[in-house]
Amino acid sequence: MLLNSQSTRSLLRAVDFEYAPQRFTVYTARDLDRIGQLERLPAELRYEMKVVSSVLPFRVNEYVLRELIDWERAPEDPMFQLTFPQRGMLSDAHFKRMAIAIDSGLEKKELQVVANEIRAELNPHPAGQLENNLPRDESGEPINGLQHKYKETVLFFPSQGQTCHSYCTFCFRWAQFIGDKSLRIATTEAEKLYSYLRHHPEVTDLLVTGGDPMVMKSKQLKAYLEPLLHPEFSHIQTIRIGTKALTFWPHRFIFDDDADELIELLHHLVLAGKHVAIMAHYNHWRELDTDVARAAIRRVRATGAEIRSQGPLLAHINDNSGDWAKLWNEQVKLGVNPYYMFVERDTGARRYFEVPLYRAWQIYRDAMKQVSGLGRTARGPSMSAGPGKVEIQGVTEINGEKVFVLRFIQARDHDLVQRPFFAQYDENVTWYDQLRPVQGQALPFLEAAR
Repeated sequence: MLLNSQSTRSLLRAVDFEYAPQRFTVYTARDLDRIGQLERLPAELRYEMKVVSSVLPFRVNEYVLRELIDWERAPEDPMFQLTFPQRGMLSDAHFKRMAIAIDSGLEKKELQVVANEIRAELNPHPAGQLENNLPRDESGEPINGLQHKYKETVLFFPSQGQTCHSYCTFCFRWAQFIGDKSLRIATTEAEKLYSYLRHHPEVTDLLVTGGDPMVMKSKQLKAYLEPLLHPEFSHIQTIRIGTKALTFWPHRFIFDDDADELIELLHHLVLAGKHVAIMAHYNHWRELDTDVARAAIRRVRATGAEIRSQGPLLAHINDNSGDWAKLWNEQVKLGVNPYYMFVERDTGARRYFEVPLYRAWQIYRDAMKQVSGLGRTARGPSMSAGPGKVEIQGVTEINGEKVFVLRFIQARDHDLVQRPFFAQYDENVTWYDQLRPVQGQALPFLEAAR
């Protein structure tokens, strides 16, 4: 028995509202014509979705369709934009190229060739993930399925967790979902993870990520995580689990067949002395606005696990301070810790979602004015770039020159952590590699990472 009392067991299993459990039903690109709600949209928009979803991955489930999207506001509705492909997610040249291929009646394999050529031009693995973050074993062989960029934290990609309950249209890990094994980061070889951790006592945090590890059965997740309770892994203080399930399928924590087993696993890890952090992805306050989503949060928190929220600032979805302030205020009320506001990464559909850095900072600052100190734990706007997480701290003047003030929140080179620096102010800049040094100052770490 994992739990230490009957009262604790009752607490973890309690559901304090009436809700009819849903059957998990999912739709992919080949099912677009089966989604009845789309019939209210113009045929041209539906055609554009077909073209874009032939390049970028698409997956949505019935809960998102019924509970999260406001169909009276589609296609402008933020939850619709979060899950359904839009023409602007591809450049005009890429869109026309894919459209011509489809309209020409090419066979499936031929369409895949065209799609893969376009995907290769969308920077499928940004920030040197495959080149710079891939750890090696004692023999010098690369370990697929792991990433080790920052000294304290290792990322683990279990093969069974490399999909999601629904896909986000902005996803920077979109290359995981297109069926190209050469681009996929995943492994089933847990022993290689354990061996690596044994040889790296400086690692304190393990992040299980994907895709979404919460698509796995609880028994699979348990098999990966429980060995970390052995004394030889005492240096692993925190187990993080990156997930969108609290938004896209909160039933996972309440009504799924093995939901109780999942909740007991989280509680067991906490009782065994591990800090369990659910790294929850939130993009809009509407994701918190259903009874089942709030109940899932309460149930996770009852295990002793902590929930931290993170997500990027996105044009068409949340590029205003009011939505961010409401999101953070609601999260604080529910006991979720605001953690990061990210800048949309330089991959996939970034051209559709990116926001200039000066505007991202303004939105962040204005949102911070509307929350209490407990909501001001959200750091950002932060760019997860090659050398590390670069935070935009503000805009000021130096010797009459308008400049960005930045710093590294985290860095591959520890000497850069918390180090402030300046860059030329430019209202067109959307990413770190577009920054230019202030006169008389060098940015060697940026230059080296280009």
